[in-house]
Amino acid sequence: MSQQGTEQEQTGVYAVDEDGFIVDTEDTEARETAHRERGTSRPITVVGNPVLHRECKDVTEFGDELAQLIDDMFTSQRTAEGVGLAANQIGVDLKVFVYDCMDDEGKRHVGHVINPVLVDLPAEQRHLDDSNEGCLSVPTAYAELARPDYAEVNGQDMHGNPIKVRGTGYFARCLQHETDHLYGFLYIDKLSKRDRKDALRQMEEGTPRYETVPNA
Repeated sequence: MSQQGTEQEQTGVYAVDEDGFIVDTEDTEARETAHRERGTSRPITVVGNPVLHRECKDVTEFGDELAQLIDDMFTSQRTAEGVGLAANQIGVDLKVFVYDCMDDEGKRHVGHVINPVLVDLPAEQRHLDDSNEGCLSVPTAYAELARPDYAEVNGQDMHGNPIKVRGTGYFARCLQHETDHLYGFLYIDKLSKRDRKDALRQMEEGTPRYETVPNA
Protein backbone atom coordinates (compact mmCIF):
# COMPACT_ATOMS: atom_id res chain seq x y z
CA MET A 1 0.00 0.00 0.00
CA SER A 2 1.44 3.33 -1.00
CA GLN A 3 1.65 6.28 1.37
CA GLN A 4 -0.56 9.35 1.18
CA GLY A 5 0.93 11.77 -1.34
CA THR A 6 1.89 11.88 -4.98
CA GLU A 7 1.29 8.17 -5.50
CA GLN A 8 -2.37 8.48 -4.53
CA GLU A 9 -5.29 10.24 -6.14
CA GLN A 10 -8.25 11.57 -4.16
CA THR A 11 -11.56 10.35 -5.59
CA GLY A 12 -14.81 11.03 -3.75
CA VAL A 13 -14.41 10.22 -0.05
CA TYR A 14 -11.42 7.89 -0.52
CA ALA A 15 -7.83 8.14 -1.59
CA VAL A 16 -6.91 5.63 -4.29
CA ASP A 17 -3.65 3.69 -4.54
CA GLU A 18 -1.53 3.14 -7.64
CA ASP A 19 -3.62 0.09 -8.60
CA GLY A 20 -6.91 1.99 -8.39
CA PHE A 21 -8.10 0.46 -5.10
CA ILE A 22 -9.36 2.66 -2.27
CA VAL A 23 -7.12 3.32 0.71
CA ASP A 24 -9.35 2.35 3.65
CA THR A 25 -6.64 1.81 6.29
CA GLU A 26 -5.88 5.45 7.10
CA ASP A 27 -7.60 7.59 9.77
CA THR A 28 -9.79 4.61 10.58
CA GLU A 29 -10.67 5.59 14.14
CA ALA A 30 -11.56 9.18 13.23
CA ARG A 31 -13.66 8.17 10.23
CA GLU A 32 -15.57 5.43 12.05
CA THR A 33 -16.19 7.68 15.06
CA ALA A 34 -17.50 10.51 12.86
CA HIS A 35 -20.00 8.19 11.18
CA ARG A 36 -21.07 6.65 14.47
CA GLU A 37 -21.58 9.95 16.28
CA ARG A 38 -23.92 11.14 13.51
CA GLY A 39 -25.89 7.89 13.41
CA THR A 40 -28.67 6.16 15.30
CA SER A 41 -28.48 2.49 16.22
CA ARG A 42 -31.19 0.27 14.71
CA PRO A 43 -32.19 -3.31 15.59
CA ILE A 44 -30.86 -6.20 13.51
CA THR A 45 -33.07 -8.34 11.27
CA VAL A 46 -32.61 -12.10 11.64
CA VAL A 47 -32.86 -15.11 9.36
CA GLY A 48 -36.46 -15.59 8.24
CA ASN A 49 -37.12 -11.89 7.71
CA PRO A 50 -38.09 -11.53 4.01
CA VAL A 51 -35.73 -8.59 3.39
CA LEU A 52 -32.76 -10.90 4.00
CA HIS A 53 -33.84 -13.47 1.42
CA ARG A 54 -34.17 -11.43 -1.77
CA GLU A 55 -31.85 -9.27 -3.83
CA CYS A 56 -31.85 -5.67 -2.64
CA LYS A 57 -32.58 -2.71 -4.88
CA ASP A 58 -29.79 -0.78 -6.57
CA VAL A 59 -29.03 2.62 -5.08
CA THR A 60 -29.88 5.31 -7.63
CA GLU A 61 -30.04 8.43 -5.44
CA PHE A 62 -26.88 9.70 -3.75
CA GLY A 63 -27.72 12.35 -1.20
CA ASP A 64 -28.44 13.15 2.43
CA GLU A 65 -30.69 10.12 3.02
CA LEU A 66 -27.99 7.74 1.84
CA ALA A 67 -25.37 9.51 3.96
CA GLN A 68 -27.62 9.18 7.02
CA LEU A 69 -28.20 5.51 6.29
CA ILE A 70 -24.45 4.91 6.21
CA ASP A 71 -24.04 6.74 9.53
CA ASP A 72 -26.84 4.66 11.08
CA MET A 73 -25.24 1.48 9.77
CA PHE A 74 -21.89 2.29 11.37
CA THR A 75 -23.65 3.00 14.66
CA SER A 76 -25.69 -0.21 14.45
CA GLN A 77 -22.59 -2.21 13.56
CA ARG A 78 -20.74 -0.90 16.63
CA THR A 79 -23.73 -1.56 18.91
CA ALA A 80 -23.88 -5.16 17.71
CA GLU A 81 -20.06 -5.50 17.86
CA GLY A 82 -19.91 -6.55 14.22
CA VAL A 83 -17.19 -6.14 11.59
CA GLY A 84 -19.54 -5.65 8.65
CA LEU A 85 -23.19 -4.77 8.13
CA ALA A 86 -25.46 -4.81 5.07
CA ALA A 87 -28.43 -2.46 4.76
CA ASN A 88 -30.99 -5.26 4.75
CA GLN A 89 -29.68 -6.32 8.15
CA ILE A 90 -31.37 -3.20 9.52
CA GLY A 91 -34.39 -3.69 7.28
CA VAL A 92 -33.41 -1.38 4.41
CA ASP A 93 -33.87 -2.78 0.90
CA LEU A 94 -30.82 -1.12 -0.73
CA LYS A 95 -27.42 -2.36 -1.90
CA VAL A 96 -25.19 -0.77 0.74
CA PHE A 97 -22.73 -2.26 3.19
CA VAL A 98 -20.28 -0.85 5.71
CA TYR A 99 -17.29 -2.48 7.37
CA ASP A 100 -14.83 -2.02 10.22
CA CYS A 101 -12.69 -5.11 9.89
CA MET A 102 -9.15 -6.26 10.59
CA ASP A 103 -7.25 -8.31 8.02
CA ASP A 104 -4.92 -11.18 8.88
CA GLU A 105 -1.96 -8.78 9.02
CA GLY A 106 -3.61 -6.72 11.75
CA LYS A 107 -4.54 -3.78 9.51
CA ARG A 108 -7.89 -2.14 10.23
CA HIS A 109 -10.13 -1.41 7.23
CA VAL A 110 -13.05 1.04 7.55
CA GLY A 111 -15.36 1.95 4.70
CA HIS A 112 -18.61 1.57 2.81
CA VAL A 113 -19.58 0.23 -0.62
CA ILE A 114 -22.70 1.03 -2.64
CA ASN A 115 -24.00 -1.39 -5.31
CA PRO A 116 -21.16 -3.88 -4.76
CA VAL A 117 -20.26 -6.57 -7.26
CA LEU A 118 -17.76 -9.31 -6.42
CA VAL A 119 -15.05 -9.80 -9.04
CA ASP A 120 -14.96 -13.34 -10.40
CA LEU A 121 -11.40 -14.44 -9.63
CA PRO A 122 -9.39 -16.73 -11.91
CA ALA A 123 -8.90 -20.25 -10.60
CA GLU A 124 -5.26 -19.66 -9.66
CA GLN A 125 -6.31 -16.92 -7.20
CA ARG A 126 -8.96 -19.02 -5.45
CA HIS A 127 -7.09 -20.30 -2.42
CA LEU A 128 -9.75 -21.44 0.01
CA ASP A 129 -9.78 -20.69 3.72
CA ASP A 130 -11.92 -22.91 5.96
CA SER A 131 -12.30 -20.51 8.88
CA ASN A 132 -15.29 -20.11 11.15
CA GLU A 133 -17.94 -17.63 10.08
CA GLY A 134 -20.77 -15.93 11.94
CA CYS A 135 -23.45 -13.37 11.15
CA LEU A 136 -25.32 -10.72 13.11
CA SER A 137 -28.50 -11.96 11.42
CA VAL A 138 -27.85 -15.50 12.70
CA PRO A 139 -26.92 -14.48 16.24
CA THR A 140 -24.79 -16.74 18.47
CA ALA A 141 -24.17 -19.28 15.66
CA TYR A 142 -20.89 -20.14 13.94
CA ALA A 143 -19.81 -22.66 11.31
CA GLU A 144 -16.79 -23.39 9.14
CA LEU A 145 -17.21 -22.16 5.56
CA ALA A 146 -14.65 -22.31 2.77
CA ARG A 147 -14.17 -18.99 0.98
CA PRO A 148 -11.35 -17.56 -1.16
CA ASP A 149 -8.74 -15.79 1.02
CA TYR A 150 -8.63 -12.85 -1.43
CA ALA A 151 -11.53 -10.77 -2.71
CA GLU A 152 -12.14 -7.75 -4.91
CA VAL A 153 -15.37 -5.73 -4.98
CA ASN A 154 -16.38 -3.06 -7.46
CA GLY A 155 -19.00 -0.49 -6.48
CA GLN A 156 -19.58 3.16 -5.69
CA ASP A 157 -19.02 5.52 -2.79
CA MET A 158 -21.74 7.63 -1.15
CA HIS A 159 -21.39 10.27 -3.86
CA GLY A 160 -21.76 7.79 -6.71
CA ASN A 161 -18.08 7.69 -7.64
CA PRO A 162 -16.81 4.28 -8.85
CA ILE A 163 -14.54 2.51 -6.36
CA LYS A 164 -12.67 -0.77 -6.03
CA VAL A 165 -11.96 -2.54 -2.74
CA ARG A 166 -9.69 -5.51 -2.13
CA GLY A 167 -8.93 -7.60 0.90
CA THR A 168 -7.16 -10.69 2.14
CA GLY A 169 -7.87 -13.20 4.88
CA TYR A 170 -10.60 -12.24 7.32
CA PHE A 171 -11.28 -8.98 5.50
CA ALA A 172 -11.74 -10.87 2.22
CA ARG A 173 -14.29 -13.05 4.00
CA CYS A 174 -16.08 -9.91 5.23
CA LEU A 175 -16.29 -8.42 1.72
CA GLN A 176 -17.76 -11.63 0.34
CA HIS A 177 -20.15 -12.10 3.27
CA GLU A 178 -21.60 -8.57 3.06
CA THR A 179 -21.94 -8.59 -0.72
CA ASP A 180 -23.78 -11.93 -0.48
CA HIS A 181 -26.26 -10.33 1.93
CA LEU A 182 -27.28 -7.73 -0.65
CA TYR A 183 -28.10 -10.44 -3.17
CA GLY A 184 -30.29 -12.34 -0.72
CA PHE A 185 -27.85 -14.93 0.62
CA LEU A 186 -26.75 -15.63 4.19
CA TYR A 187 -23.64 -17.63 4.93
CA ILE A 188 -25.77 -20.50 6.23
CA ASP A 189 -27.25 -20.85 2.72
CA LYS A 190 -23.80 -22.06 1.60
CA LEU A 191 -23.57 -24.75 4.28
CA SER A 192 -24.51 -28.40 4.04
CA LYS A 193 -28.00 -29.23 5.32
CA ARG A 194 -26.49 -30.72 8.45
CA ASP A 195 -24.31 -27.70 9.21
CA ARG A 196 -27.14 -25.27 8.46
CA LYS A 197 -29.40 -27.15 10.86
CA ASP A 198 -26.68 -27.01 13.52
CA ALA A 199 -26.22 -23.25 13.03
CA LEU A 200 -29.95 -22.65 13.40
CA ARG A 201 -29.92 -24.79 16.55
CA GLN A 202 -27.10 -22.68 17.98
CA MET A 203 -29.13 -19.55 17.22
CA GLU A 204 -32.26 -20.96 18.85
CA GLU A 205 -30.35 -21.89 22.00
CA GLY A 206 -28.40 -18.64 22.26
CA THR A 207 -29.30 -15.12 23.38
CA PRO A 208 -28.21 -12.24 21.14
CA ARG A 209 -26.26 -9.44 22.85
CA TYR A 210 -28.03 -6.77 20.76
CA GLU A 211 -31.59 -5.82 19.85
CA THR A 212 -33.17 -7.82 17.01
CA VAL A 213 -36.35 -7.47 14.98
CA PRO A 214 -38.82 -10.28 15.79
CA ASN A 215 -40.00 -12.16 12.71
CA ALA A 216 -43.75 -12.06 12.16
